Amino acid sequence: MKGHVQDRWWRQKKDENDKPVFNAKGHPVREKTELFGKGDRYKVRYYDPEGNERSKSFPDKQLTKAKTFLTKMQHDVLAGEYISAESGEEKFRDFTAQWRKGQSADAGTRQTVSNHLKTGIFPFLGDKPLKVAAKTDTIRDWLDWLERPKSEGGRGLMASTRAVLFDTVSAILQAAYDDKKIRANPCRAKSVKRPKPVQRKVIPWPDSRVRAVRLALPAEYTVTVPLGAGLGLRQMEIFGFSPDDVDRDEMIVNVQRQIRWIGTQPVFSPPKGGKTRVVPLGQGVLDDIDDYMATFEPVTLTLPWLEPGGRPETVRVLIARTTKRSVYAGQPIRNVIKGANFTYHVWRPAFAGAGLDYVERRDGMHAMRHFFASTMLANGVSIKEVAEYLGHHDPGYTLRIYTHLVPSSHKRARAATNRVFKPRQPQTAQDSVTA
Repeated sequence: MKGHVQDRWWRQKKDENDKPVFNAKGHPVREKTELFGKGDRYKVRYYDPEGNERSKSFPDKQLTKAKTFLTKMQHDVLAGEYISAESGEEKFRDFTAQWRKGQSADAGTRQTVSNHLKTGIFPFLGDKPLKVAAKTDTIRDWLDWLERPKSEGGRGLMASTRAVLFDTVSAILQAAYDDKKIRANPCRAKSVKRPKPVQRKVIPWPDSRVRAVRLALPAEYTVTVPLGAGLGLRQMEIFGFSPDDVDRDEMIVNVQRQIRWIGTQPVFSPPKGGKTRVVPLGQGVLDDIDDYMATFEPVTLTLPWLEPGGRPETVRVLIARTTKRSVYAGQPIRNVIKGANFTYHVWRPAFAGAGLDYVERRDGMHAMRHFFASTMLANGVSIKEVAEYLGHHDPGYTLRIYTHLVPSSHKRARAATNRVFKPRQPQTAQDSVTA
């Protein structure tokens, strides 16, 4: 592989015929150049994979370092690991714009990524060159900034949010590594630790709290409780629910849509993760739906599918009463609920009306899904089935959240053993199992 280290201060002496001069021992005679003592002494000349000559200078007394650099460049070219010095100069923000072109086409996902970049990534990393962003100490400083309280100049974000941001940055830097912009992805270094979200133990509401919140809600929103606590629907699945999703013969509900907001535009989209599902429908929940429809007529709503400008989808939604306005196809839309607005203006005030304290991260509408899951598990429904009803991608994920709610099988285990190994004394009430 071509390449050499040039000594800019010394050169081999030549005679009047331009022939090299040697001493009595046959060694080359050297003489100072006109650059002696000026600037860096050694210049490494090598060739990139495209055959272009490149160079890097080193000061006096660093010949060994210069030779080591030349050897590494030659090795990197041969091994296909060569990275040009200019590649690392590209700003993190500019490379991210290219990275995003290959990401999800889903409008909601794009919006989420944009928010993450704007609020938690670009303010710290955006204007840094890739070669700086790709340093482990830079990533550690960024993680510290995300965690540090706002009063100390940081962002004060929860570990779960920091973990999501970390995964995004890791994906961007991995793409930069794949494109030979940087030498390694620092997020994969052993000295850099991904934020570890704390798995809080779910404490399901008691029946009394469910009933109290339902009674305190305005009449036009009371049906949100049986839909959430009786079917395990997420908030925006509740607002995308249609009575046409009910199969009365099979007594099931087909959960196949939610409402999402892409900027100021509401759209219909599949449930979270694109995972449609079937949930068993209890007669009591069906009665509540029928009673609600006897008072409030479903509203026919037309929204684009998946993203603004998508194909129109017309659905009879069960709940659609709000003063929030938007526009679709040039026409005003008045009957679409925005989740955050509903939580702030309707859901939270219901707790005050019921004389209950509202606790963040415990009393949001998601608490009804926890109630649904705990009810299922308490009545012997398997983790696998509960995962399917909730729309989780993996029963293991469901188990990690609700494992402490799974009824103990100790009594059943004792009874099974006692049938084989008969106890001397009659079974106590603790060891017996009712039929």
